[in-house]
Amino acid sequence: MTEVRSTRHLLPRLASLFALLIVGSACRGTTPINDLLADPGRYDGKTVSVAGEVTGSVGALGRGGYRLDDGTGSLVVISEDRAVPAEGANVGVKGEFQAIFTFFTESVAVLLEQSRFSP
Repeated sequence: MTEVRSTRHLLPRLASLFALLIVGSACRGTTPINDLLADPGRYDGKTVSVAGEVTGSVGALGRGGYRLDDGTGSLVVISEDRAVPAEGANVGVKGEFQAIFTFFTESVAVLLEQSRFSP
């Protein structure tokens, strides 16, 4: 009877582990925003993917920008081909990273949006 009980408890744990693996693999291709801002020269002009929550946005006529925060940092995303997502939305973005300038320990950069995906 002990073997039956241990097997019964094992199945929910395996299901939870499987769900975590699926969620983790969906975010695997994203770069933490803090990594981009900590070493902007490494990523300047390169295509990267980030994911996070929209913390502010402004747009009109299918163009605009929004701030994306992934918990490690935040980055302005410039969108020229589509409407910007609403504040509070969780989005993934692929685009070209552009380092504007670095002053002491502060980096200013933007991501020129190429495509959007669900994180």
